[in-house]
Amino acid sequence: MMDLSELRIFCRVAELGSFTRAAEQLGMAKGRVSTVVQALEGKVGGRLLQRTTRSVRLTPEGELFLVRCKELLTDAEQLQGMFQLAGGEIRGRVRIDMPNLFAQEMVMPHLPALLAAHPLLDLGISTNDRRVDMVREGFDALIRLGPLPDSDLVARPLGSLVMGNFASPAYLARHGIPHTPADLASHRLVYYANNLRNEEAALLCMVDGAPQAVPMRSALAVNNSAFMQAACLHGLGIMPGALPTNRRLIESGQLVEVLPAFRLPPLPVTLLLPQRRHLAPRVDMVLNWIARVIRPSMQDLPVTPAALV
Repeated sequence: MMDLSELRIFCRVAELGSFTRAAEQLGMAKGRVSTVVQALEGKVGGRLLQRTTRSVRLTPEGELFLVRCKELLTDAEQLQGMFQLAGGEIRGRVRIDMPNLFAQEMVMPHLPALLAAHPLLDLGISTNDRRVDMVREGFDALIRLGPLPDSDLVARPLGSLVMGNFASPAYLARHGIPHTPADLASHRLVYYANNLRNEEAALLCMVDGAPQAVPMRSALAVNNSAFMQAACLHGLGIMPGALPTNRRLIESGQLVEVLPAFRLPPLPVTLLLPQRRHLAPRVDMVLNWIARVIRPSMQDLPVTPAALV
């Protein structure tokens, strides 16, 4: 008879295409993982994985078996969690990846209350500004800002973030306050560049109802949103960003919004999920909690102090 632990091990190997990576994620010896999968193949009476020196791939039978395995594991987790939700006791692992500043400014302030209410919850939050592979890297969900690439993931809209452009008071004291996009010719830009290639530095502004890339002199290109914010705070230049992820610094006077009349449209925020029938109760609870705590920041409200115009 098969048990759930065998099915979980098989699913991880199948999803990652590697016994080594599966063993690392499961915290098991590679030999033990291989033995479990071989025993499972003996029980079902057929080969589930095609092994070579370079890869591990599902056989046609393995593909069918993987689909059913995921359904059974999800059903088992739901059955196990039925009464945990009713009693308020959530336990187990949840892994989510989200953008750096989004996690730092919009989620982190609320985490102490969540973890105090659910001490048995094993929560892992990855703060990447790069694209990740949900299945291979073992995430239950992703949160992404902006347009989405084509994928087979399930997308749930969470709202949108008001966008803006920001600078430190010290920078503006040295370089002046831009009032129109034409004024940006004498300013410097701190901007996000995913791969740091030799891209032309430009700030996107709404001009005559359409986005327009306004060329600027580059002060610094970075591939980390928190580092971009730090560079702006140190007076290196103007940066684009979302108002909610910079609200704390605006309200404290450390950053000032510039060119508010030329803001881009709000940036969509999306929750991405794997193709499954159901979510485990603990995952569903955490995702609903995130949606709830970020909701006030999704409203298109002005920030204080008033932006410079």
